[in-house]
Amino acid sequence: MRYQPISYPVLADDLTRRVLDFPGRRVAVLIDGATGTAELADALVDPLRLNGRAPLRVSSAGFLRPASLRFEHGRTDPEARYRDWTDFGALRREVLDPLRPGGSGEVLPALWDTERDRATRLPRVPLPPEGVVILDGEMLLGSGLAADLTVHLWLSPGALRRRLPSTDHWALPAFAQYESEVDPASLADLVIRADDPNHPALRVQDS
Repeated sequence: MRYQPISYPVLADDLTRRVLDFPGRRVAVLIDGATGTAELADALVDPLRLNGRAPLRVSSAGFLRPASLRFEHGRTDPEARYRDWTDFGALRREVLDPLRPGGSGEVLPALWDTERDRATRLPRVPLPPEGVVILDGEMLLGSGLAADLTVHLWLSPGALRRRLPSTDHWALPAFAQYESEVDPASLADLVIRADDPNHPALRVQDS
């Protein structure tokens, strides 16, 4: 394996072409990583729309569990961050299952407002027959979320420490555990080395 330099606009165009390879149906794109996932997900919106594929942005941050569950063992417990923060069942039920053949096509863009610690009460969004959900967040792979296209933003341990806000350094063991137990780079369709956010690189397989 080697890494080839690529810009985020070129990467967004490449991902758009891959989505276009799924004609006539709804598509789920999952972007996983400790940081930078929202920026890449946002970069996909315009290229998809220009190609006639209506995009809907969803963040796993809108599907966190209530504070009473997330912080049951304290606010800085790495094991809880890894296993208990995200409501994967709700993501499957409210975001991904509606995209399947025979699904309603109605997607809930967010379930839980963590600022107010209560349900968002947002209405479901009807996704057109060729619409695309772009789901981003941390530690999403290996959790049973069925997506048509998966991307992992890989960071070396040193880069992760540099790029993660210092207030979140307590969670570094959670990301290390995710890397060790899940090996997300082995599960993703595309792996981006994102140590330098201005100079990403795409993993390519030598022929």
